Amino acid sequence: MAGRRTIADLLEAKRHGKKIVAVSCYDFTTAGLVAQADVDMIIVGDSAGQHLLGFENTLPVGMDFMLAITGAVRRAAPGLCIVADMPFLSYQVDKATAIRNAGRFITEAGADMVKMEVSKAYLDTLKAVADAGIAVMAHIGIRPQYIGQTGRLKAEATTAQEAIELIRLAEQLPGHGACAILLEGTACEVASMICRASPVPVIGCGSGAGCDGQVLIAADILGLTSERPRFAVAFADLAVQVVRAIAAYSHHVRAGTFPDQSHSYHLKPGQMELLDRLGKAADQAKDRQ
Repeated sequence: MAGRRTIADLLEAKRHGKKIVAVSCYDFTTAGLVAQADVDMIIVGDSAGQHLLGFENTLPVGMDFMLAITGAVRRAAPGLCIVADMPFLSYQVDKATAIRNAGRFITEAGADMVKMEVSKAYLDTLKAVADAGIAVMAHIGIRPQYIGQTGRLKAEATTAQEAIELIRLAEQLPGHGACAILLEGTACEVASMICRASPVPVIGCGSGAGCDGQVLIAADILGLTSERPRFAVAFADLAVQVVRAIAAYSHHVRAGTFPDQSHSYHLKPGQMELLDRLGKAADQAKDRQ
């Protein structure tokens, strides 16, 4: 894929069996690094509420916060497809509110697509947003915004009855305007069935290798988190290096070896003598008062 990634590129990747690589991150610095790697998409998830703000779940995250971090990610990664997560109550109230908030992600934050957690009850909302000309990724399987109902997150479609219900929901998503599907925490056999039947790209998050692509949170990929979900793999152990680097900085500050002369600003040549003369003149004037 050359140039800025779009939904057309993702559809082409699915048609040709090329895996789509997505990363979830929330800030300018990390997104800039992600953009230098061979990835297609950044999903700016409301999981930022946990990873950046320390909340227990995603529910406290609001629109203004999500708009701000989505804009930061877009500025850092102008060539990638940016998906913005619609936070809790940004689309559940009514269709007009959903369209308005989804549109803000496009016009104010520069997102290419918005992501909505979808159940049967919100298929019409999905269609309304899509009919407004906004690309939507439908999020099914584990839906973190439903934590208030479920009490905890657990793998989805692990029984035949659950699998049938999820497959039937997935079948309805493209017809209601979904341009892509995020399938989280779903039994891998069921995820593969959904992916094979879907005309739109299916991005897996803990749903096995049969999906069209995968997404993980950058902090998990980098090994910066102390606890990770079962499906996440750390491809580095940067937490140890971060702690060592900050400890080394602390040591040099306390020892007086940082900052040294090479990391300090200095007067321009000849200005020290002028500063001395000005200082003496000021002292003499003060003495005369």
